[in-house]
Amino acid sequence: MARTNNAELNDYERQRQENIAKNKALFQQLQLDAASTGIGPKKASSKPASSAGQKRKRPEKRIKEEIAPRRTSSRLRGIVADSEVAQQKAEEERVAFVEAEKAKRQRVSGDLNLGDVIVNGGQWNQSGNFLSRFGPANPGERTFSKQDVKNTSDKELRALRERISGLSLWKDIEPARIKITPERIYFMGFHPSADKPLVFAGDKMGNLGLFDGSQDLVEIKAEDDDEEDGIENPVVSSFKIHTRTISAFQFAPNDPAALYSASYDSSIRKLDLNKGVAVEVWAPPELDADEPLSGVEISRSDPNMLFFTSLEGRFGMHDLRTSSKDSQSLMQLSEKKIGGFTLHPIHSHLVATASLDRCLKLWDLRKISGKGASRLPVLVGEHESKLSVSHAAFNSAGQVATASYDDTVKIYDFSKAGSWKAGHTLSEEEMKPRTVIPHNNQTGRWVTILRAQWQMQPQDGVQRFCIGNMNRFVDVYTSKGEQLAQLGGDGISAVPAVAQFHPTQDWIAAGTASGKLCLWM
Repeated sequence: MARTNNAELNDYERQRQENIAKNKALFQQLQLDAASTGIGPKKASSKPASSAGQKRKRPEKRIKEEIAPRRTSSRLRGIVADSEVAQQKAEEERVAFVEAEKAKRQRVSGDLNLGDVIVNGGQWNQSGNFLSRFGPANPGERTFSKQDVKNTSDKELRALRERISGLSLWKDIEPARIKITPERIYFMGFHPSADKPLVFAGDKMGNLGLFDGSQDLVEIKAEDDDEEDGIENPVVSSFKIHTRTISAFQFAPNDPAALYSASYDSSIRKLDLNKGVAVEVWAPPELDADEPLSGVEISRSDPNMLFFTSLEGRFGMHDLRTSSKDSQSLMQLSEKKIGGFTLHPIHSHLVATASLDRCLKLWDLRKISGKGASRLPVLVGEHESKLSVSHAAFNSAGQVATASYDDTVKIYDFSKAGSWKAGHTLSEEEMKPRTVIPHNNQTGRWVTILRAQWQMQPQDGVQRFCIGNMNRFVDVYTSKGEQLAQLGGDGISAVPAVAQFHPTQDWIAAGTASGKLCLWM
């Protein structure tokens, strides 16, 4: 019995060992197959295991890169593009806005009645006559004091200084209460009448303001307990006779009721103060032509001849007895902007121009050569400054005053012009200024350019001019460079940059960038 049990055990053990060997062989085969397909376990590193004292280094995390789907159009994906409608509407609105702005700046043809173009709800009595006596830098720091007025041994000069320095603001009213134009003033002038001060001003948007300095201010009684008695504001009228900046205007020498104005809208208009109508007397033949005008003047020897300049450096002449279409082509006198020009008051064939090319040039219109746009008058002479020359103005004695950005006012003497023959030229020495006055002319972007403006017919015979002061004053000088006055006053809160003398009276008006009027009488 024992032998039989041992035999059965040996057979069982042998069978078990064979099964173990088969399983081991099968497991090894499965490992080989898995390794060949790349899914089996990695081989153990051959590097020795780290010691127990060292920290095991963590494996770096790998950022899984997301693959964005390929872009397709909204139309292919079946999405309605609502923004296309909005974009189309925005584009239509933009085009409409551009056209509207262009229309505002475009010159308006035809006659304008002042009753139709009055600004800001003002009033105007159409039956009235403006010319009738009874009709409708360092602010405040003076450079010319009361002591300077007396500081001279010349009795006549001292008396003149005291007289001009004694001018005061109109009826002690602060300039802030006299807003003569809605926008920045670019040009200002008096009506030549000596009966009463009539001040005109042209602004940036083509408005012409009018202020009657002879009006009386009425006392206003308080209606409520909270109100105080006071004085009513002065009456001011403003008319939009141009669509862009009024750069200059002048009263006709033979008709004090006619005011000729030039504008950046490329037109010149004649305003009849008696009829209240502004008539276009010159403009380019094409309505969309852009020829912004910088100056206008009428010959005193021939009131039918109109002269003007443009910001494109061109000069034009027009006979008022003909239509603007019959006007001769403009002459290119400068490669750059002509800021202003002036005619000799007696010898009107002589023209002085001031331009951005830093030159004062004197021309003789009696001798013009060339044809068409290449026509040019004879250049009598020129003088170059260090920087741009802003303006030029003749006085009745044949002297020219210029203001330039080199911070000087220069005075040139052409009093011998009556003896010059056609084609006469001046030497470099003869073109030099006789007097140079230091003066701050750095107006910057927001203040209108300073210009030296003469009193055309001083009753005492002393040639003098006025010019704005960046310290919020107006300076007055003689042609010899002697300062007569520095006019100011309470309530002047901006630079009175645009200053002008009355032709005969000791009245001075000046305008600011906010359209306010300072009037000294």
